Amino acid sequence: MTDTRALAAQALADVALRGTSLREAMERHAPKLADGRDRALLMALLSDGARWWLRFDPVLDRLLEKSLRQKEPVVHALLVLGLVQLEILEMPAYAAVAATVQATRALQRPRMAGLVNAVLRRWQRERETLLAELDAKPQTRHAHPVWLARMLARDWPEQADAVMAADNVEPPLMLRVNHRRTERDSLIERLRLDGYTADAHAWLDDGIVLPHSTDVTRLPGFAAGEFAVQDGAAQIAADLADVRDGQRVLDACAAPGGKACHLLERASVALTALEFDAKRTQRISQNLERLGLEASIVVGDAGEPAGWWDGKPYDRILIDAPCSAAGVLRRRPDVRLHRRESDLAPLAAQQRRILAALWPLLAPGGRLVYITCSMLRAENDAVVGEWLKDRPDARAVEFTLPVGQAASVGWQVLPGDGDLDGMYYAVLEKA
Repeated sequence: MTDTRALAAQALADVALRGTSLREAMERHAPKLADGRDRALLMALLSDGARWWLRFDPVLDRLLEKSLRQKEPVVHALLVLGLVQLEILEMPAYAAVAATVQATRALQRPRMAGLVNAVLRRWQRERETLLAELDAKPQTRHAHPVWLARMLARDWPEQADAVMAADNVEPPLMLRVNHRRTERDSLIERLRLDGYTADAHAWLDDGIVLPHSTDVTRLPGFAAGEFAVQDGAAQIAADLADVRDGQRVLDACAAPGGKACHLLERASVALTALEFDAKRTQRISQNLERLGLEASIVVGDAGEPAGWWDGKPYDRILIDAPCSAAGVLRRRPDVRLHRRESDLAPLAAQQRRILAALWPLLAPGGRLVYITCSMLRAENDAVVGEWLKDRPDARAVEFTLPVGQAASVGWQVLPGDGDLDGMYYAVLEKA
């Protein structure tokens, strides 16, 4: 029998100390557990371990005489998980400590069982003092990297604390109904009959909200392609694109295909889904097939159209630009462990390159929608605003949304606004 906490410690060490993605770690380790409840516990431990690593990792330097990060990274990760069980998952203290000590033995490190027990017991004795120290700094209070906490305080001084707090709240599960296969009210009724709490989104025409994550493949209508999983912030893109039957549409940086599929559900368009990474096009194909949709999938660099463009202009272009993903930390908690401040300048350069390369492909009177899943101005309105200065044929379209706030160009939804992910949008029209 595999010890779930020992497995979680191995996986968390991979994610936090070796750069493995949360998804890769789950795919590697979850099949080792036969019981569904054990897999659910593994997911909870791994997700919250990644989410709260930057809070509890530093405190271990206070609780240990010698750091274990390099010499015993798995035991270090296990200690973080012990604190997560006590403070985040709020498991009974005796059970959490005993299970964590037992996991030490399952990891074939029985000599360290006493140390693990002593560290967790010391945390319990000094808990109030240590928590006060962690709460004194925004980066450890909210488990965010120092550079990101600093940039949020600079870009959004009044909202920074609320943004970081929202990053640590479980997001709802949001679905997007496929109107080519069913109607939203009908799908909601079937979900409720199956025992799920499901409601229509308040202002997104295609959105359905479930309060908690679940195995979506077991939901009624999944196999029949009646819905897709997509956060409400991403669903806004189709409204802004305003596609019409018969138009030529380019979705640049298209994988995994959620926005492309939404556009195809909205109108009968000739859509090209462009993706740089050939492996990621498989996800686009799978989503199109399940939802009963058709598109032309092209592998190519959005910044080098000469390699894939057929010379015919597009009526609509969607650029879901490569970015820091700082706006989706609540869904992808491992991003806060892997992203670096030094990544931002190359990303912004890539965004400018793609925007400049694709603008000539837009037909006169056409519309380009620029999107990032970020709330950092350096890769949002700063990029678009600077680019617009040299484009007399480009006009920024003004619009408002029920949540969020106007940026210097476009609109910004911050994480937690309307219980949505953080996302930036700019709509540009060609004269």
